[in-house]
Amino acid sequence: MKYRQIERRISKAVNVGGITIGAGAPISIQSMTTTQTADVKATLEQINRLAEAGCDLVRVAVATKQDAAALSEIVAASPVPIIADVHFNFERALEAIRAGAHKIRLNPGTISDRQAVRTIIEACKDAHIPIRVGVNEGSVIYRFNQVRREKQFARPLDEIMVEAIEEYLEIFHECNFSDLVLSAKSHDAATTIAVNRELARRYDYPLHLGLTHAGTVRTGSVRSICAVATLLAEGIGDTIRISLAGDPVEEVALAKELLAALRLREPEEVEIIACPTCGRTTADVAAIADQLRQALVDIKQHITVAVMGCVVNGPGEAGQVDVALCCGKNNASIFREGKFVRTVPMEKVIDEMITEVRKVADSRKVRK
Repeated sequence: MKYRQIERRISKAVNVGGITIGAGAPISIQSMTTTQTADVKATLEQINRLAEAGCDLVRVAVATKQDAAALSEIVAASPVPIIADVHFNFERALEAIRAGAHKIRLNPGTISDRQAVRTIIEACKDAHIPIRVGVNEGSVIYRFNQVRREKQFARPLDEIMVEAIEEYLEIFHECNFSDLVLSAKSHDAATTIAVNRELARRYDYPLHLGLTHAGTVRTGSVRSICAVATLLAEGIGDTIRISLAGDPVEEVALAKELLAALRLREPEEVEIIACPTCGRTTADVAAIADQLRQALVDIKQHITVAVMGCVVNGPGEAGQVDVALCCGKNNASIFREGKFVRTVPMEKVIDEMITEVRKVADSRKVRK
């Protein structure tokens, strides 16, 4: 069955440590370390975990001179490009550039002095590294105050955020610097959608998508995916981060799942599809799906596996996936590549399904 593909907005290409952002390149996944950057061992351990999970780019906070001093060792040992997140003190940006950071993140709300920004731009030019201009809801408070003074209370936040980026970009254009990625984040999904739609309309720079302080795994996942998925489905976005409070590795797992769901990235793992179950179901579909997911985690190929609870959707679903299980009361039917293989007792379905999935994996290795 042929599925429709998303037509993506084509932006400029920006190179970050060998990874292309924009220009139709695969959408890259980002996350950010939660360690103190000055703690090289802990930071590298987390970077390695993120990279193993599938993260393409990692951002680290460069808040202190000690953080900047640790950066050269971190960059040298990191398996993925490192982005330096700099606020308030432009000297930290210069130190991060000298340490070999692959990209600098600046915020108009925290480094607004034009001469300081020009100094950073010239240093990035010399080092041939890009800059992300990132505005978030919390960093445009100075504009809220201005709006209050002008009694323009009806102006929406997304307009204020676009205005902040527009003014900041004047400095970059004056310096003839276009090696830029833009981002605008709010904790509010509707605002994030609106501001990024407008940025996509106005500029051809690549866009980094995400929410800011979205929340814990449950609330943060829903809010982030509402905004990011909407924009990606419209073809907007070149690199993403699903921001969650907690272990950043969880961000990467969700980002991969989202990109796979929109067919914007080919998964390199077994994809489990399971029916939501109903009164017709007699098998524990959720438990079977979870056991299969855990047992097949070592397979680094995109193999689709369906676990269906009854005969209503089961046989039809079997024709769309690599391996399918259609559960009955005492027995279950197994299909491989749309063809019926055999009927097995329910107590043996896990072992039998594992066998069939591994057969598919082995056959694809041989074909390669």
